[in-house]
Amino acid sequence: MSNQAQTTRANRTLAENRKARHDYFIDETYEAGVALTGTEIKSIRAGKVNLRDSYAQVKDGEMWLFNVHIAPYDQAGYATHDPMRPRKLLLHRKEINRLAGAVTEKGVALVPLRVYLKNNRAKVEIALARGKKSYDKRDSIAERDAKREVERALRERERE
Repeated sequence: MSNQAQTTRANRTLAENRKARHDYFIDETYEAGVALTGTEIKSIRAGKVNLRDSYAQVKDGEMWLFNVHIAPYDQAGYATHDPMRPRKLLLHRKEINRLAGAVTEKGVALVPLRVYLKNNRAKVEIALARGKKSYDKRDSIAERDAKREVERALRERERE
């Protein structure tokens, strides 16, 4: 197996929070492990996870992930899990303290960007993010549209 094939299999993105990049300026990103039950990891490996409206928060010196929907595993039987339960994030103490201090600033939030598998373990990429104002969102949309127009023009020019 080639080296590139191994890296793509090792870091397989299962869910992405695209809306977060639209609503926030991303300052820093951190990789965190997640404490899961057996049926949750099986459901995540099947790709049944949703990050919409999710957030992370420091409570009692521990980092927690809220509003992440992990669908119940089909073959679980009676031993299923609550799809919306808070999940503990596994970070180093120094990282938790740094993030807790940064969140005390106004307009700063901890937002999960994606869930992926790394060496067969579920990881969450969380970001220290500042909220965008509506005019910032309009600027991003205009910039994205302009970039799309340029790419379209270049493609048409290559066809000629």
